Amino acid sequence: MASTWVKGLGALAVLGVAGFGTYMFVTAPDPQDPSVWADLGEPDLGNGREIFFAGGCTSCHAPAGATGDARLVLSGGAPLKSDFGTFHAPNISSHPEAGIGAWTLAEFGDAMTRGVGRSGEHLYPSFPYGSYARMTPKDINDLYGFMKTLPASDVVASPHELGFPFNHRLVLGGWKLLYFTDAPRVELADASDMVKRGQYLVEGPGHCGECHTPRNALGGFETGRWLAGGPNPEGEGTIPSITPGSKSMGSWTEGDIVTYLESGFTPDYDSVGGSMVEVQKNMAELTSADREAIAAYLKAVPSVE
Repeated sequence: MASTWVKGLGALAVLGVAGFGTYMFVTAPDPQDPSVWADLGEPDLGNGREIFFAGGCTSCHAPAGATGDARLVLSGGAPLKSDFGTFHAPNISSHPEAGIGAWTLAEFGDAMTRGVGRSGEHLYPSFPYGSYARMTPKDINDLYGFMKTLPASDVVASPHELGFPFNHRLVLGGWKLLYFTDAPRVELADASDMVKRGQYLVEGPGHCGECHTPRNALGGFETGRWLAGGPNPEGEGTIPSITPGSKSMGSWTEGDIVTYLESGFTPDYDSVGGSMVEVQKNMAELTSADREAIAAYLKAVPSVE
């Protein structure tokens, strides 16, 4: 009898090791092929600036309460509270040690589009690479070129405050296997070039769905409810739907949305509030054409109440 138990435990141990090995293999960090980042040429800093503000980099990585040029000091530190713990935005300034100034384009691009860190580790999706994965290599190159022109900061951000098991990055491979994709969030038949541009900005660098789409218990987006709003992922209040079925802005015209993004004023002459204050500041830096493209896309997505 004892030998039978020993054999059984041994078999379970072998299966456990095999299962763990399989998990590690299928969920290993998956950087881009190096050729993706080769031969992109000198970055277009004007386009890099546009992508920088479309991506809202200052909202999380600038010092709290920063205004004016101080918003361009990307020293990090902003806390992002969630059901999994508190994440702290890192320093992404041009400082070669405290920031990312010494990173190669490939290292920056793999972090942005694959959620893979400089040391080959999985990054937490509090950094919205699940959206940035849709960005083109050219825009990544232009963005990084622009960011390297910004001030360096030697501030070292606080580490994340996460409980077990979320403090172990091994679990992130499983999360990516379930939810990470670079496919379009919605399929839009016969979309115009303007709508396609808006889709790229909203689903990619703008990462609007990270707050405006409800999530399940594991932090993945709920299928079929793209931009439908829901509980604030930071735990306080709710985030509104921004689809045509929205009770708050479903009746807005494309022009109303453009005006809101540019000025912060609603059609009822109310003003932007909450976390959208920083977002609207970033949207005001875009070209008129890009704000119009965002509005066109938001009126074209499936309506969800």
